[in-house]
Formats: sequence, C-alpha cells, structure tokens
Amino acid sequence: MIAKGVLVAALAVLSWGARAEVVNIDSKKLEQLIAKGVPLIDIRTEGEWNATGVVAGSKLLTFFDERGQANTSLWLERAKPIAGPENPVILICRSGNRSNAAAKFLSDHAGYKTVYNVSRGMNGWVGEGRKPVSADRSMAVCLLGRPC
Repeated sequence: MIAKGVLVAALAVLSWGARAEVVNIDSKKLEQLIAKGVPLIDIRTEGEWNATGVVAGSKLLTFFDERGQANTSLWLERAKPIAGPENPVILICRSGNRSNAAAKFLSDHAGYKTVYNVSRGMNGWVGEGRKPVSADRSMAVCLLGRPC
C-alpha cells in the first residue's frame, strides 16, 4: 500500500515537472520573438480586431467568444497547424488576461512546452506607440462559430 502511494506521488511530481510555465512578455520581447519567426495568435474577437487593428503577422483565432465561452477542443485543432506543442507560440488579447488563460490552457492541458503571453496585450502595444495594422481576413485562421 505504501509503495503504491509513493508511485502515485512520484508520477504526480514527474507530470507536474513536464508542464511548461507560461512566460509573460512585453511588447519589446514580442517584436524580438516575431523577428525570430515565433508565431503570434491574436485570440480576441473579430470586432476587436476590426476596432483596434492587430500586430502585423498575427494569426487571428478567437479563443473566447463575445459571451466569454470557449470551445477549447475546436480552438486547439485550429491552433495546432500554426504551432504544435513542441513549438513556441505567442498569444495576445486586449489586456493580457484572456491570453493568459488561453496560454495556461495550452501549457496545462495541451502539452505545449513554450507559451508566451503578451502581458499588457494590444493595450500595451498601442500604448507604447507601436502601430497596429488593419485586420485582414487572410490573417484569420478560422472564425469560431462560423464555417471555415
């Protein structure tokens, strides 16, 4: 009985160690990672992309809809071609809160090794004088709730 408890505890420690930590980054680090080819997924809604623009080179894939609902399995299916679990990926939203939740999902439940969260999101990007570009439908991976 004790051996079984030790085995369970050891497996728990090993699985916890395999989980990646979400790395919060600022806009300067975002620019550096994009320049190195790390993909950026903007998880905001279509209305937000259109209202404020996006970071050039972003892939647009909504995580939470306007009601705050997420279809994590569908989102993951559409995100994997952008960056699979073995590849680094950056997530951005308006302020860093939703992208942090999505980053934790990738790290904790989808096996992603390196997940970056833009901690101040588009607010930080624009607030630091960086220019967004207009959202282009060619940037959209697939809008959730609509057929691809």
